[in-house]
Amino acid sequence: MAILKSPFAHLDLERFPVQQNSPLQAFNAADEYLLQRLHELRLPKGSHVLVLNDSFGALALSLCQQYRVSSCSDSFLAQQGLTNNAHSNQLTKALEEIKRASRTCELEGSFDAVLIQIPKTLALLQDQLAGLQKLLNADTLVLAGAMIKHLPRAAGELLEQYIGPVQASLAQKKARLLQAQVAGLAEQPFPVSSTYAVPEFDLKLVNHPGIYSQDKLDVGTRLLLQHVPAGLGDQRVADLGCGNGVLALACAQLNPQAQLVLVDESHAAVRSARDNWQAAFGQRDVEIFAGDGLRTLPPASLDLVLCNPPFHQQQAMNDFLALRMFRQAHRTLKPGGELLVVGNRHLGYHAKLRRWFGKVEQLAAHPKFVVLRAVKTEKTGQTPAEKS
Repeated sequence: MAILKSPFAHLDLERFPVQQNSPLQAFNAADEYLLQRLHELRLPKGSHVLVLNDSFGALALSLCQQYRVSSCSDSFLAQQGLTNNAHSNQLTKALEEIKRASRTCELEGSFDAVLIQIPKTLALLQDQLAGLQKLLNADTLVLAGAMIKHLPRAAGELLEQYIGPVQASLAQKKARLLQAQVAGLAEQPFPVSSTYAVPEFDLKLVNHPGIYSQDKLDVGTRLLLQHVPAGLGDQRVADLGCGNGVLALACAQLNPQAQLVLVDESHAAVRSARDNWQAAFGQRDVEIFAGDGLRTLPPASLDLVLCNPPFHQQQAMNDFLALRMFRQAHRTLKPGGELLVVGNRHLGYHAKLRRWFGKVEQLAAHPKFVVLRAVKTEKTGQTPAEKS
């Protein structure tokens, strides 16, 4: 754990999922700068504060003992981090008072202050700002922060478009703040969801703001689509990290009796997958949910897992989440069940999958990507250190 010290609280915080001996913190200098600036502005105790894109509860938990706090995040894992860190810092009762949502348009009322961690995807920021407009009054304090290397000029332009004039702070510990003045602008539109076609499966997919590869089918997924099997009968198949659901949709087309489970940690991805499933299959039974991968599924309950795993969490790039997804797939697959995965060549998934799967083979190669099949055999299993 790392200690976040601010004028409001000292908190011992961890990222979620917990990664042993990780150098990554559950907060950054932009969180510290936002809290410092809010303290300098002397917002009265009891004020209503909205936190957007919190890093595992760093902002909400710092403020919850002095203010009425609402927290909005597209990330299920960040929300779970908020819960876990509340418990570990003896803030369980305060946690019950924090109102949570996955989109700003789900919130009601007005706020005295809004603290924004600029997200990686500007389309997500635009969607959040569009929903935020009705929650502001003339005196609302709006502060946005980010590490300078992750702060594009377009973020300030969006704040000006949706809220009002923006003033940038000086840099502090490689972080910068943008303070927007509420100008009573005419209400601006929500960003339009993008669409693209996958003609080989006769699909036209909707992609809500904030999902991965929003404007086109990414190369890795297209490669994996060529290896989605037919002839599965009524087998149970999971699309792990489903995004807009394209892998599951293709599998469902090829296997009319198959039972599909779609899961992603992004609420925007889950909304996209639900809309696309409804458009393609109407009332056909399916499970689609936002969650921590396959963690809630029973052991040995799946026959096939399809996966194009992420190689980053928020701004941090690593393969920790992908390896965790592989462990989850192994636990939930039946003996003889298969994981089909696509990944960048340089990540070396072929060797890493052998930690859990008895048979691993390459199905396809691309200059940048490979498609692998991993089969769960009776002799494979996790070591104690890999069960977390």
